[in-house]
Amino acid sequence: MIFARLLEDKTEGGGLTTYIGKIYCYSLIIGILPILICISSAHSLSEPCDDTSPLGKLKPIDSVRRLKVGDKAPDFTLPAVSGEKISLGRYLGKKNVVLSFEPAAWTPLCSDQWPGYNIIKNTFDRYDSILLGITVDNIPTLRAWTDQMGKLWFPVLSDFWLHGAVAEKYGVLRSDGVSERALFVVDKNGIVRYIDVHDINKRPPLEDLVNELEKLNK
Repeated sequence: MIFARLLEDKTEGGGLTTYIGKIYCYSLIIGILPILICISSAHSLSEPCDDTSPLGKLKPIDSVRRLKVGDKAPDFTLPAVSGEKISLGRYLGKKNVVLSFEPAAWTPLCSDQWPGYNIIKNTFDRYDSILLGITVDNIPTLRAWTDQMGKLWFPVLSDFWLHGAVAEKYGVLRSDGVSERALFVVDKNGIVRYIDVHDINKRPPLEDLVNELEKLNK
């Protein structure tokens, strides 16, 4: 459409020099646009994001911490959207584990937090790590929610019954029954190496997690 308009300009007497100049300018714009889009997308995934709910900002943290770095991570077994049951203990001696607690399905939040981990899957592979996503929702709700997100490479687990029992063990169950937005990095020996109980209104920056995964091999 742009070049059709340029041709009209040419036939209306704009002159060959003007015509060529406009083509050059539009070519530059078209060529640089995809680059600007890519830069913008990467920037948005690395910057903290404001997830204000319709009721206003939620209390940033509303739980009592039970674990500290250096503690043994509590074991658990939870049903996954895939239909299997997954235990933390199955990864002992095999994989580092990142536990990603999300408050609840369909809540007003950045919808790209879990899909955002797709772009750093190679980082997880490089540092022999797996991600487990956890919410207090039931399996049908999680299935519908994750289907809307698109394909995720990691298991999504339901901490629905007993309600929030795993979130409670990890000290991230809020007073309203949802979990904090929290990340735990557990090494191959089952030891907690990193904790980020994040402001529930913001998305944890990807680069912070990447830095922690890098430390596991040092």
